[in-house]
Amino acid sequence: MRNALLKCFVQGAFHSSSRLRSRSAIAAATNSPIVFSSRNYAASASLAEEEAQTVVFPREGAGVSYGLNWALAGRGVIVKDKAFHNLKSSELLQKGSTTAETLSGLPVHVRGNAVGGALEISKAQFSKLLKQVTSHISSISNVFVQDGAVGSSSKCDATVRVISDSPSAVLSLSNVLFRTPTRAISHDSCPLTVYVATSISPNAGDIIGLGSQTNGGFIAADIDRSLLILCGKAFSDIKGTKDALAALAGPVISARGCLPLAARLLVSGESVILLFAPEDTLQSCSDLLVSADAGVILSSQGVAPFFQTGDSGAPSLFKSPAAVILASADSSGTIPSLSKLSSGQAAYHFLAGYQNGNFVPAYSKSAIDPLELAKAFLSKMNENQLPSFLINVSQGEKNVTGTELIELAKSALSKNISPFDPKAGDLQSRYKSFITGKFQELPEEFSF
Repeated sequence: MRNALLKCFVQGAFHSSSRLRSRSAIAAATNSPIVFSSRNYAASASLAEEEAQTVVFPREGAGVSYGLNWALAGRGVIVKDKAFHNLKSSELLQKGSTTAETLSGLPVHVRGNAVGGALEISKAQFSKLLKQVTSHISSISNVFVQDGAVGSSSKCDATVRVISDSPSAVLSLSNVLFRTPTRAISHDSCPLTVYVATSISPNAGDIIGLGSQTNGGFIAADIDRSLLILCGKAFSDIKGTKDALAALAGPVISARGCLPLAARLLVSGESVILLFAPEDTLQSCSDLLVSADAGVILSSQGVAPFFQTGDSGAPSLFKSPAAVILASADSSGTIPSLSKLSSGQAAYHFLAGYQNGNFVPAYSKSAIDPLELAKAFLSKMNENQLPSFLINVSQGEKNVTGTELIELAKSALSKNISPFDPKAGDLQSRYKSFITGKFQELPEEFSF
């Protein structure tokens, strides 16, 4: 610990003194260690005192970067031995990375704006957990650091720095995050920080009062502080990790003037469709979509998925969508099988997400104020003159399959679709009751 702190301290002096930089160049040229000497210029200083204040310091090399060490220290991690930065997959394999068994359904604890389906964690609990995790990673000889981003556009992404005790975790996350341009090694302006402690004690959650955790570990996120912690094998829960990253990235992306939406991308010929649909409906046709994950960034540049798709040939940024499709489920027959919406109606149904008696809004896993997100979505649709359509995936006792939904969505672009005209029934009043119960004041354009 003492040596690591000394590294961080000397790094600051190293970059501020031209005399020390000259010594570094000389040492590099002679393949000798750098020697820093703090001299006492008082007349009575003895040679022994001067030698006692001399520190022999190794030159930078593989896994040794004072700039990176300094940046990690700012994140609470003191490098004990080496820190490896942005290693390639082959290099991570050489460091002992293995492919872990995929897990699912691990506990997810979130602090900050509510995220659907997540457990709560207090500020004090998260702070205690963070201290445990940073202390643990600081005790590991080799630290692995990987930089990436949620989203592929540098103008609308949320950059991420992963700090891990395991090359396997870094390899897994590097296959999820988009790569970012190379930058100064000490640059630490990443909005999101992910700590991965694979070998931390299984009792870490119990110690801070979260209760006994599963053998696989758990996920904890603090949205207000843009921090994510993966304990144990939690990095192997790809869906849980992506959901947590999406929740953390949402406010960052929104602050940059772009829209983070829980939608998917469907490509039909040269057209791109923004699709909001139930998870269970899309499971059977995920291979027909750009990405199986719900997460899209809509900006003036076009649309991009949150995470890598696994298709190396697919573009990372698509042109602006040609249409918006919202899928609802109404077995009563009140909602037509396919109808055209105004932008105000689309924003209204976006806030509802009706699914046969239940309301599952498209923002349910977002940490952004849903009404503000719907307003921004409405503005974007009006600005880009995006046509929008509503599809009923539940027709009586028969449910529309994922493949049929895709075909209906594609047909909306080529046919003259009738405006939304619901049949008689109490569905509209149910919508109104749900919407007004959550939002006191709606823009005038929002309508059933």
